[in-house]
Amino acid sequence: MRQSLRRATIALVVFLRGVNVGGHRVFRPAQLPAKVPQLGLLNIGAAGTFIVRRRVPRTTVRTLLSRQLPFAAAIVICEGAQIRRLVEDNPLAAYAARRDVTRFVSILGGAPDAEPVLPLEFRDGRRWLVRIVGRQECFVVGLYRRHMKTIGYLGRVDRLFDVPITTRNWNTIIAVARELEGGARAASN
Repeated sequence: MRQSLRRATIALVVFLRGVNVGGHRVFRPAQLPAKVPQLGLLNIGAAGTFIVRRRVPRTTVRTLLSRQLPFAAAIVICEGAQIRRLVEDNPLAAYAARRDVTRFVSILGGAPDAEPVLPLEFRDGRRWLVRIVGRQECFVVGLYRRHMKTIGYLGRVDRLFDVPITTRNWNTIIAVARELEGGARAASN
């Protein structure tokens, strides 16, 4: 049983950057698990988010996935345990979901050379469009308003940390954590 739990906690989570956004760099993430069965991939949504359920080195995951993508894409990988800690800590709990505001998590693709002072906001006049409220491990958490200029401001987060970043809705992160928790329970039974 201890070995099963250990396997469940070593899951990796993969985030592809900039795929299936606005009709550009389109592919079908649901088809990828069958193309690389040695990874034991579980697809979460349509944005290129996967759980790697087999014990595989990150370099192997990167190599196998990049061979299957019809275009070059940044592949950001973190440990499942990091996702579970983030959701348990819930750094966005103080920020209620609203119709015009989305809670998000940006995943850093490496150790940043630069570290901005947080919290910070990107504003359009008197109104903030992106608000970064904190950082935990490889995650930058914040809020953004639904506005045409928001995507440009989210793109500036890369430059703040000087590493590739990919962003997901907080709800996606919660879905990943639930799948990880379900996998840990199944492995222990």
